[in-house]
Amino acid sequence: MTSRPGPDIPATSTGETTLGDHVLGQLRRLGAVVGLSEADTELYGQVLLDSLTGAAHRPLSQPPASPTFLSDDHTPVEFSLASTPGAAPALRVLVEPGWAHADMGDSGRAGLEAIRAMAARWGFSTAPLDTVADLFFPAGAQGPLALWYALDLRVGRVPGVKVYLNPSASGPEHAARTVHEALRRLGYGQAFEQLPPAVGYPFLALDLGAWKSPRVKVYVRHPRMSADDACALSRTADAAALDIRAFFHAAAGSFASSGRGGDDTLRLVRRPALTCHSFTEGDSTPSGFTLHIPVRDYVRDDEEALARATALLTRAGIDPALLHRSLGALTQRPLADGVGLIAYLALVSERGRPPRFTAYLSSEAYRVRPPQEQYPRGTWMSAQRTRSVLGPGDRATGHVSPYTAQKEVTWSPTASRS
Repeated sequence: MTSRPGPDIPATSTGETTLGDHVLGQLRRLGAVVGLSEADTELYGQVLLDSLTGAAHRPLSQPPASPTFLSDDHTPVEFSLASTPGAAPALRVLVEPGWAHADMGDSGRAGLEAIRAMAARWGFSTAPLDTVADLFFPAGAQGPLALWYALDLRVGRVPGVKVYLNPSASGPEHAARTVHEALRRLGYGQAFEQLPPAVGYPFLALDLGAWKSPRVKVYVRHPRMSADDACALSRTADAAALDIRAFFHAAAGSFASSGRGGDDTLRLVRRPALTCHSFTEGDSTPSGFTLHIPVRDYVRDDEEALARATALLTRAGIDPALLHRSLGALTQRPLADGVGLIAYLALVSERGRPPRFTAYLSSEAYRVRPPQEQYPRGTWMSAQRTRSVLGPGDRATGHVSPYTAQKEVTWSPTASRS
């Protein structure tokens, strides 16, 4: 059984900032930025704190309770801002409820308890999760996570709830089989064959609660991705290759697109990109495709990351001011003083909808990663011109563990407290 540090929560001294204080303050400020009412924000904040149980009271002067895979500094909370042309932005929060537990079995049980408490509060069914629970919560569960959840925070409404599960819970060598069986049980018997070649399946996600068209989503890891690879990986008709290519170059900072037929073989050689493939009821092919670029590994600092995000939003006709204000709601540190506040940039293509852009924002409760000085400001980032890892039509037979690209960071008491 994979073990992690135990959930002991040190006593909090008077006036000492806790993890709960930190993330709740960020949530309140972000809620004000996107127009949530105080009542909405307080409700969502209470659900978040309740799901972390005693860990929310852990003082930030103490190291993180566990080395969570959710963030580089081991904060068990991440925010994201999704933007679509002509629509209000969507604020989301991602949480690992079992963060402080000593092993994956206990972490999974804590996660399930948190989801069932939400289901009782908001009156939604956990049937899809129950259908596959034995696949993702085996005895002796392995991996860097058991269960994460995300809340799509809505004004005056019940939130959308998403649950993220670990296909490698029974070992990375069984991840593909777990994904295949889960899709079959959930009514998507042909979906696995629609997925692109994979070098690991880090997550399977389920929509629960108030969604017009609930989805099942499969995340796939792609080491050494190029722009050509990214375009070839989509199985969604509405995902335009031109948009994918432009997004790849702008987010990864590789080089100016050479256009159709150009030599776009520069590859991301640090933390790998992810793709997400969504299925809705009645689908024979994926209804959605998302490309996730880990921008923090391909920039010097967050000032550069924000510049890339701003360029992408502006190109799409989306005002970037809200993203700028959201970063100010998270921290007051200068953006040039660290990297990782903007962790990922993502392009979301869904059938019948305009492209959506998502920025994943770190809480930085415990540590600010220093700038990557090997990358001078304003230059293109690390990439290499190589052949693809997987040839056309190939499917990987070995499956890399979700923690292959583990975060190499250590805790420091000098983290931002803003």
